[in-house]
Amino acid sequence: MLWRRPADFAKQRQYLCSESPAMSPEALNSLFSLCIGFALAGALASGYQALVQRPAGFGLLQQGAAPKAFAAVPFLVFAAPFIIMRNTLRGARIERRRFEFVMMATVLAGFWSLMSGTFFLMTLRAAGVLA
Repeated sequence: MLWRRPADFAKQRQYLCSESPAMSPEALNSLFSLCIGFALAGALASGYQALVQRPAGFGLLQQGAAPKAFAAVPFLVFAAPFIIMRNTLRGARIERRRFEFVMMATVLAGFWSLMSGTFFLMTLRAAGVLA
């Protein structure tokens, strides 16, 4: 009786490529900017909540033409990815929002975080803090 050879599932094997797969420097820089953008957004929103005892939101812009509304714009530019993700995940859990909406908001928050992280890192490099 001829038996088929055993499957290679979950066995130790050599990698198919001869070199270890590595990220390009540009991809690593983008990933770092994305992570820094989300971390900065979370730190700003958490700091605001600790200071004011209520969560940050886009309602800060609805205070009319007061100086508070103008001061909220730079804050919201950098804290927006955290606010978008917080509102999206709460809406997905509480309101049962559709997957497509949650995915679109996640991509938007990720892109926004990438851009704010890139700006923050460029500012640190220009100030001489980073090499």
